[in-house]
Amino acid sequence: MYKWFPWRFMVSKLARSHGFLDPLTLYARLQQFAQPSEVSEPIELLRAGAVFHARGLINSRVLQHNLDWVWPYWVERQFDPSDTAFMPRAFSLTHVNLTNRSWTAVGLPGREALPIVDPRGLLTPFWDSWSIDAWCMNENGEVLLPSRTKQAEQQQVMDASLAINTRITDKGMQLHSDVRMVASRDGDVIRLKVTASVPGGGWLIVSLRPCNPEGVSFVDRVRLDNDRRKWTVNDKNTVHFDQTVDEHHVSNYHEADVYVHLRDRAQSDACQCSVGLVTAAASFRVPSQEAKVVEVDIPIAPSTDSRAPHAQPRNQEWAYALQGRSLLNLTDERIRFLYDAAVHTLVLCTPDDTYAGPYTYKRFWYRDAAFIAHGLLCAGLIDRARHIVERFPERQSHAGYFHSQEGEWDANGEVLWLSERFQQLTGEPLDPHLWSALRAGADWIDRKRLPEHGGQPHEGLLPAGFSAEHLGPNDHYYWDNYWGVAGLESAARLAGSMGDEQLASHYRTRALAFSDAIGRSLQRLPDIPGMPAIPAAPGRRMDAGAIGSVACSYPLQLCEPNDERLLGTLEFLLSSSFHHHGFFQDMIHSGVNAYLTLHVAQALLRAGDMRYQDLLREVIRLASPSGHWPEAVHPHTGGGCMGDGHHAWAAAEFVAMIRNCFVREEGKRLLIVSGILPEWLVPGQSLSFGPTPTRFGTVTVEIMPSPDAASGCDIRWEAIWHENAPPMDICLPGHLGVEITQGEHSGSVHCERHTM
Repeated sequence: MYKWFPWRFMVSKLARSHGFLDPLTLYARLQQFAQPSEVSEPIELLRAGAVFHARGLINSRVLQHNLDWVWPYWVERQFDPSDTAFMPRAFSLTHVNLTNRSWTAVGLPGREALPIVDPRGLLTPFWDSWSIDAWCMNENGEVLLPSRTKQAEQQQVMDASLAINTRITDKGMQLHSDVRMVASRDGDVIRLKVTASVPGGGWLIVSLRPCNPEGVSFVDRVRLDNDRRKWTVNDKNTVHFDQTVDEHHVSNYHEADVYVHLRDRAQSDACQCSVGLVTAAASFRVPSQEAKVVEVDIPIAPSTDSRAPHAQPRNQEWAYALQGRSLLNLTDERIRFLYDAAVHTLVLCTPDDTYAGPYTYKRFWYRDAAFIAHGLLCAGLIDRARHIVERFPERQSHAGYFHSQEGEWDANGEVLWLSERFQQLTGEPLDPHLWSALRAGADWIDRKRLPEHGGQPHEGLLPAGFSAEHLGPNDHYYWDNYWGVAGLESAARLAGSMGDEQLASHYRTRALAFSDAIGRSLQRLPDIPGMPAIPAAPGRRMDAGAIGSVACSYPLQLCEPNDERLLGTLEFLLSSSFHHHGFFQDMIHSGVNAYLTLHVAQALLRAGDMRYQDLLREVIRLASPSGHWPEAVHPHTGGGCMGDGHHAWAAAEFVAMIRNCFVREEGKRLLIVSGILPEWLVPGQSLSFGPTPTRFGTVTVEIMPSPDAASGCDIRWEAIWHENAPPMDICLPGHLGVEITQGEHSGSVHCERHTM
């Protein structure tokens, strides 16, 4: 019926009859901006975008008409005309957080629950849920509202657990909150500990908020139990206070925010709202001469998934999860803190499945999983990386496609590359069940390629696809194709490791044919005057999307470090797509990307170009006070403007960058300390990293600068090689290099400083 019934005609006629544009004509026009492809956009992205903007529509109906309410930090800034984060609303259909998408997750290893805390301490305990805020009020009615304060101190504490501490001082009052997840006999709880100091006495207020860092999140009803120590929210979740509530107020949407009525309304224990905007305030008396401390526990369902990577002893869960990790030791506390925070992020976001973030991106993507698993490998967390690799076949189609998002053709190459990388770094034999899936994945890549004839610049490449979603309209992206070549090359080496030389030869031949197709495609492209380069795709002008083509150098090493086209691409990006030494992605992300900046830094490091140092310094500068990066950073607010506010891929790239600064592979050689920043070298103070797995074995590297800065540095290493020690290059920036052709399990050399 669908085939013969004139649906297209009827839809077009109905739209025009009501004065609308013909949606089918409009869609056809949109399609002309992209190459013809099997999939216009992954349904998963369309679904996520629909949910995102549905909330934005609700926000537009609620926020701007109720600015006397207390909203999250991003709203208070984005709606303030005196703030750099201000955004005009005019013709915008949706109001979404585009200026301060910043939050930090807390949790316990192996748990699906990932509560988030915003830059002013707002706690969102469950995924996409309502939130809990804390305020102070003095006897004069002045209120300390964290979301409306310009200054706050926030830090992540990584001790036996993981906590976010937020300190705010305003109007003479002080508020300190500590948020963490705690394991107990009765199940895990999210614990908010609030301490308030109010000169002259006043109130500490714990408030239930129908919103979170994305906007409105409905609260239909709340009830304070008879003992006045527990809220029941939406008849589902409970919030427990460690002491009796002294005063309690509630309000529904039509009565305005409970904040408006803190001093002028009779107390009430329950409220229901047909709109879904219940607010509540549990108030605790603060003495005039001492601080008031209130603990709030929010129970969560215990995890019962037996596939989680480890069974971990209670009260030692973080110590257990981090056992064997690579340790970074240097005098710069900020960098050591960022590294430790990044490792914690990788553990948090791999409870069983792998997530690119705790909130907006709490879903599986093969691309993110590959980079996150690689970060775990660089950090020495082998078991957790193994768990990711072992689960790769679960989403593979019968055709061999590793499918998380339809139309993204890089996934198969990433799975093959990461699986081989795991085998190389660990020295473990390949699991036969995994190899069966990898073979099917390699065959899929070869079958998916377009015919190698026709005279088109994309002949022999993969079909047009959505690729890494931030490169532009659907096209034959070199990013996808470089990953495809790398996947086939990995398949060849893996087949060889399995003793199947005939299959290894087959995959080598197919990888070479694929690589040749890319080479022919590049030869057909017009060069930038005086500088050959690699655009995002055949037929594309050079633009910010060329960042995807850097993959041929990092992480894939498909080209030489000083390949002419690679260097031309890097020069183009550095001159036209950087903002203050950070890569600014014009398309979609419209912000500074930490992980893409580090991709360029890694390619520069390979090429021996010292400009990598400024890029690494910029990424360090862009980190939030709690030690994390959103997917893209707003160039003025410093907050997130795209994606998850706590991005695991960014954390993975920072870990990989730190590791590669100390030790990295280049062909059949091991390069030691090639990326050390000069400011890390403090006379008489050692710095070290390891043990970290490499292709040749597990290595720990230590640098001991001489007490006399002019006397150079001693470089020491200890290793457990898989086989024989590889040749090594000791190449500390600013010092004379040392070549070691016959390595040992341990050794030491002295590197003299360069003299002018």
